Amino acid sequence: MKKTIVLAYSGGLDTTVIIPWLKENYDCEVVAVSVDVGQEADWKAIKQRALEVGAKSCVIVDVRRKYVEEYVWPALKANALYEGKYLLGTSTARPLSAKVLVDVAREEKAQAVAHGSTGKGNDQIRFDLGIMAFAPDLEIIAPWRLWKLKSREDEIRYLQRRKLPVPMKKKDSYSRDDNLWHISHEGLELEDPATAPDLKRMLKMTVPPEKAPNKPEFVDIEFEQGIPVAVNGKKMDGVTLIQTLNRIGGAHGVGIVDLVENRVVGMKSRGVYETPGGSILYYAHQELEHICLDRQTYAFKQQIALKYAEVIYGGLWFTPLREALAAFVDATQKTVSGTVRVKLYKGSISSAGASSPYSLYNASIASFTTGELYNHADSKGFVRLYGLPVLVRALMESGAAPDKAATPDASGTGGPIAAKKRRGRKPGAGNGRAASGGQE
Repeated sequence: MKKTIVLAYSGGLDTTVIIPWLKENYDCEVVAVSVDVGQEADWKAIKQRALEVGAKSCVIVDVRRKYVEEYVWPALKANALYEGKYLLGTSTARPLSAKVLVDVAREEKAQAVAHGSTGKGNDQIRFDLGIMAFAPDLEIIAPWRLWKLKSREDEIRYLQRRKLPVPMKKKDSYSRDDNLWHISHEGLELEDPATAPDLKRMLKMTVPPEKAPNKPEFVDIEFEQGIPVAVNGKKMDGVTLIQTLNRIGGAHGVGIVDLVENRVVGMKSRGVYETPGGSILYYAHQELEHICLDRQTYAFKQQIALKYAEVIYGGLWFTPLREALAAFVDATQKTVSGTVRVKLYKGSISSAGASSPYSLYNASIASFTTGELYNHADSKGFVRLYGLPVLVRALMESGAAPDKAATPDASGTGGPIAAKKRRGRKPGAGNGRAASGGQE
């Protein structure tokens, strides 16, 4: 009896080649599974292509809403950003795709799951770990780790020799991954970090910034507990909201990232990412946190964001650590509700105001005009104690006795000892440090 292999099928070059390769190298039937996470795709054509190159069937699973609510929003709430730039578009989608593959494999009573990730990439880790988390008994087949094909040109020739349809032209053979959140581009001129990307040829979702309108656009985004729920006053589900911001942001050239990143396997790779809607949401969400989170929580959350991004990037979504990080993030988001206005202009995003019923900004305290809630004299003792380590070190280095230290008077300028020292100084004498004032 032939074994059944479930293949993660995108309709692209790699996975199109894999179908006949699996049939030639395994006594098997191939069930192609296309996971719809919001990519722009002609599903009818993709299904037909899979059947033409030898798949027994092609199953299309729409998980767009699940992807947004259970994978994208957690990353957004965490402000998870890998190496300061990458908004984790592929990284958040692969764990869900792996889970879908396992679900279909169980339904088809399959013995193995295959994917098109290369032996150099991160996706092999994300797929493998996702499959292992739910089906440790299933064999995992990654042809790029097994076959003798060395390049995308080899793959094109493989299909041509068998008179099978080639899903792309050689001159446009970027390696791409797209979903509702982003589009990534690798290969061709990007393999030379010294070469500028050919944005006019490459971009799919976004216009080059210099081609964006000469007039800025303002966008209002409303959040409830860290989750975006409305654009310009109109309530939307997550899928529609991201699609809307992708259109708006893409028209203004925002969200283009050119990054040489550190892959999990130890090498550096270069990619260009388009994440227009995501970039707007990350910016707006952070602006809202600036007014809704206290200093200690915000500072620690920044550290959590770095680890969260590392965990997602490394394929560790289905782990206790990721769940624990998510629990902390969710606790911080209880008061992150409100509206943020952003300004989009020629590839840039800037703040145009934020408001929240949970805002910690208090004008009576923060204003240059002294209000009843803040007494300047209260800061005297605080500054003294806060700077005590500095004072003790200075005394040690100068050899002065501890009891000879200047004691601030009510004005905060020092007591009799300090006054005596000031009177004994020559005009212009000092320690070389300039005096300064102001609220900062």
